[in-house]
Amino acid sequence: MKRKSHIIIPEGLHRVLLHACCAPCSSAIVEWLTQHDIEPTVYYYNPNIFPQEEYTIRKNESKRHAESLGLKWIDGDYNHAQWLCDIKGLEDEPERGKRCQRCFELRLTAAASMAKQLGIRWFTTTLASSRWKNIEQITAAGERAAANVEDVDFWAQNWRKDGLYERRNTLLKEYNFYNQQYCGCEFSIQCKQKTK
Repeated sequence: MKRKSHIIIPEGLHRVLLHACCAPCSSAIVEWLTQHDIEPTVYYYNPNIFPQEEYTIRKNESKRHAESLGLKWIDGDYNHAQWLCDIKGLEDEPERGKRCQRCFELRLTAAASMAKQLGIRWFTTTLASSRWKNIEQITAAGERAAANVEDVDFWAQNWRKDGLYERRNTLLKEYNFYNQQYCGCEFSIQCKQKTK
């Protein structure tokens, strides 16, 4: 008996801009996309990550992974100071609160704009593969980004399904990826320390 897939490919989708938060979260998604004849362009845009050394490590791992597969990889601008301005007033929000929602909206709007610039109709995000994230927030942020940028659509997909989370962990070891233990911003570090 064939198991039903939880991953639904939108009709006519052959190319996608994949907003990538890190190499571990991208790996199984990229593998799945290419196995289903979908060409991903990896867009690394994460101005939330702190400190800059952490950002650079994650960026280099993402680039290394994409290049090892011959995929197009795009480096988004890192402007953490601007990101702090953009989330001002939300610093004390809990994880998965309004700060995270705003952060997702900023990053996915940038992804939507990049997809339009490249002439790629669909965009999606590896944020929807992370156990640290709220899928409903990500979907809302992606849909809002698509509504604000003409000629693009958000592929809302839970990338933890169909064994992809388990595959992520296997690929993490195979590629010997750096595996971060917090979402990225200084506020997520503080929240993690409080829960220890």
